[in-house]
Amino acid sequence: MKKTLVAMMSALALTTTVVEAKDWEVVRLAVDVPYEPFEYKAPDGSLTGFEIDLGNAVCEEMKVKCEWVIQAWDGIIPGLLARKYDAIFSSMSINEDRAKKVLFSEPYYNTPTGFFGPSASMVDPAKPETLKGLRVGVQRGTIQDTYATENYSKVADIKRYTTGDDLVVDLQGGRLDVVVIDFPVGVSTILEVEKGAEFKALGENVQLGEGVGVAARKRDGDLIEMFNKALATVKTNGTYDKINDKYFEYSIKK
Repeated sequence: MKKTLVAMMSALALTTTVVEAKDWEVVRLAVDVPYEPFEYKAPDGSLTGFEIDLGNAVCEEMKVKCEWVIQAWDGIIPGLLARKYDAIFSSMSINEDRAKKVLFSEPYYNTPTGFFGPSASMVDPAKPETLKGLRVGVQRGTIQDTYATENYSKVADIKRYTTGDDLVVDLQGGRLDVVVIDFPVGVSTILEVEKGAEFKALGENVQLGEGVGVAARKRDGDLIEMFNKALATVKTNGTYDKINDKYFEYSIKK
């Protein structure tokens, strides 16, 4: 009887594995754009960037067809839970609050958060009193939003934006005094542009969160395991480093 039960369980496990592999022939990935250099549109309208290239490489390793779905950041977790797509591959930092709602993969990159402002600014983010009366821009719902709210809301006016692109535009237009944003994004969108000399990084960067991971619904643990295995492979076979070097002069591998 015991042998029969074991045989039945083994058969069920094998059947389940076959079904899971078949179920994930297509995986829909949500991404919020623009968020240069991680995800943005090329002049011809196609999606490009570090995470687009990495996501496509991971999907190839998983032997699944991945379809990118553009979704605004403030609705990206609700969209996942509503099954508009199967996973989020869009610079989502792992933290305790989000982990209550979604299942995360192992982190695949980690970058510091930076502060940017006009080149004449005397702001030191380590000293909140230097931000007194200033307008501080963040992208709504990000870990930078949480950090700025917790540290500066008593002295500064925290202004929240739907996209990182919008808050950069307002900094360049003089409608913000400080922007709190992922450091590589700030470098590429604020400093390495035509009027970049008019701005600078302010003070020391800070490291927030546990790194960035793929997020899926809690019921889809098999999908997260597929991502974990594929990410581990591309991190060690040279694929990750090749993509990293295309967009950064330093490693962001986690």
